[in-house]
Amino acid sequence: MVTPQRQWLAITAAFIVNGAFYGIWAARIPAVAATFSLSHNALGLLLLLLALGAITCFPIAGRMADRHGAPLVTRVLTLGKAISMLGLAFAPNIWLLAVALFAFGASHGGMDVAMNAWGADVERKARRAWMPSFHAMWSLGAGLGALSGYFAVSAELDYAWHFLLTALVLPVFGFWGMQIPWKTETKVTDQKASLFPIPKGMLLLVGVFALCTTLGEGAIADWSAIYLIEIALAEEEIAPMGLAIFSGTMVAMRLAGGFVIAALGTTKSAIGSAIMAIIGTATAVFGGSVVVIILGFAIMGFGYALAMPIAFSRAGNDPHVPPAQAIASVATLGYGGILLGPPIIGFLSEWVSLRGAFGVLLALAILMLMIAPAVQSTPAKESEPA
Repeated sequence: MVTPQRQWLAITAAFIVNGAFYGIWAARIPAVAATFSLSHNALGLLLLLLALGAITCFPIAGRMADRHGAPLVTRVLTLGKAISMLGLAFAPNIWLLAVALFAFGASHGGMDVAMNAWGADVERKARRAWMPSFHAMWSLGAGLGALSGYFAVSAELDYAWHFLLTALVLPVFGFWGMQIPWKTETKVTDQKASLFPIPKGMLLLVGVFALCTTLGEGAIADWSAIYLIEIALAEEEIAPMGLAIFSGTMVAMRLAGGFVIAALGTTKSAIGSAIMAIIGTATAVFGGSVVVIILGFAIMGFGYALAMPIAFSRAGNDPHVPPAQAIASVATLGYGGILLGPPIIGFLSEWVSLRGAFGVLLALAILMLMIAPAVQSTPAKESEPA
């Protein structure tokens, strides 16, 4: 019999690996952009391909997880991420780089849906509010990946070798951690259902709330290093620290998330998150020094941390829609923002400057605050905190 602690560790391994892949890619974006002489607009187009790959795979992965089991789909797409990262490492031209980015986005988004469905199943059977801690591990993985970028740049390690080492090491850790027996109830998806389902009712409100945060999270992931270099004139080896610290504060808040939600309730937690997001984005947008801008990123991490755990936990426990399909529908709005944020920032920066583009994040944080009172407690509210 698998203990609850081992179940938690298995899901944790999946989230860490998924986050680390993304953090490592994000930390080396300046190097990739320099290698291919990419303008902000060109980089935005490439990041849009990554987003399109993920959004395309959301519903496909959801259906496959419902049909074949989320653990199997999670493991298969872990290998897919490693293969696509090899493509990123050795793409000889911008066209093959674009193909690799689409594949990386597809495997990244599909794995996110599958591992969240698996996590919701574990959370439900254990009767614990574990989803915030799972997402904390994603942020930890992203932060460690970004931190590895600092050391790689300091050691003058080419991004291709950095990506190669990532593709070889992370799947080993992931497969070792995820190797537990787990039976999931497979469900036949309604073939008449929309391929790209949009959440309805309360799930729609939670999805829009999550979208406001994930657009910002995606912008920080892919643009924070460049933002620090261009706005605050940071050195290249210092630039990845913005994402690392942002991820660190998300880890801290998500680890405490089960207790926060249990103590305050979902609605008050959502309102507090929105207020922190407003303070953080305002600090980053109007700050001029490296320290002040990174402080803003840190506060943004506190503000963004709980939105997606709330959304996915609610979706995974929906009484009317199969878990993976429900999560895929919320992911279409919520998690899709992580991937759409970067290209949006890239396109806007060509018109209103990079700082002006980041100002959109402040407007989204204000929208979060307007929506937050409508976010209600999840069906899993009787669960114990993590």
